[in-house]
Amino acid sequence: MIYSAAALAEGRTDGQDDDVRCVEYYEGAPLSYMTARAADLLTSLASEVVVVPTTTRTVEQFRRIALPGAPWRHAITTNGATILVDGEPDLDWRRAVEDAVAGSAVPLAEVTAEMTRRGDDSWVLTQRTADDLFCYLVVNVETMPEDFVDEFAHWCTERGWGVSRQGRKVYAMPDAVCKSHAVAEVRRRCVNAGTLEATAPVLAAGDGALDAEMLRAATAAIRPRHGELELLQWDAPGLVVTERSGGAASEEILHWFRATAGTSGSAAAPPTHVR
Repeated sequence: MIYSAAALAEGRTDGQDDDVRCVEYYEGAPLSYMTARAADLLTSLASEVVVVPTTTRTVEQFRRIALPGAPWRHAITTNGATILVDGEPDLDWRRAVEDAVAGSAVPLAEVTAEMTRRGDDSWVLTQRTADDLFCYLVVNVETMPEDFVDEFAHWCTERGWGVSRQGRKVYAMPDAVCKSHAVAEVRRRCVNAGTLEATAPVLAAGDGALDAEMLRAATAAIRPRHGELELLQWDAPGLVVTERSGGAASEEILHWFRATAGTSGSAAAPPTHVR
């Protein structure tokens, strides 16, 4: 839903490049944008169905975004490790995720050490850990060795971790930390609270490998014609791919959410999970 200025312009041919809204500032400087049309569509969607923003960003990074349609009863951050309820982390859910990681993967310190060992100052710009749970590199894509991601992924796979490259970032993530698990939990809570029919479908959108399981688990899903999944030519039964890329794709995705929710046949508003 949100983009850098350059990514937002990708795929736009309507001459409305100035018709944008800044939705995130970092250290006082504008950072992320939406088209004005997408902002209006998301606001309208959130008034009609249950929308759950879902992201790999940490809680702190998510809170920087003034995402149209707020406030959110539920949001999912940290790739599914955190469920926000009225803006505050659910500590019980986080403890359950940490227990699952401890029982299925090597410790974060071991992965960060291996990431450091394999990196090189000639192409690694920054190495960071996020929320004491996963780690990532910010890289120079042009000078990064072509085999780095595949070889590091092979090492991680044998240790309960996965690797995903999204633009200039290369993530290492425990397999137990997955957006689809958090989506299922939020859906269960909404059904139990009576805000959602038990038969209501899940609609999902995402563009990276870290979204793949969420898209696969959804009742219906869509991805844009850009990003990691596009580079991988990733597909799944019933998956819809947008015609356009960049900011125009976000508008297309939101139109798809509206149309699909409107023909779902569910008596209650269906949940929509926005990456």
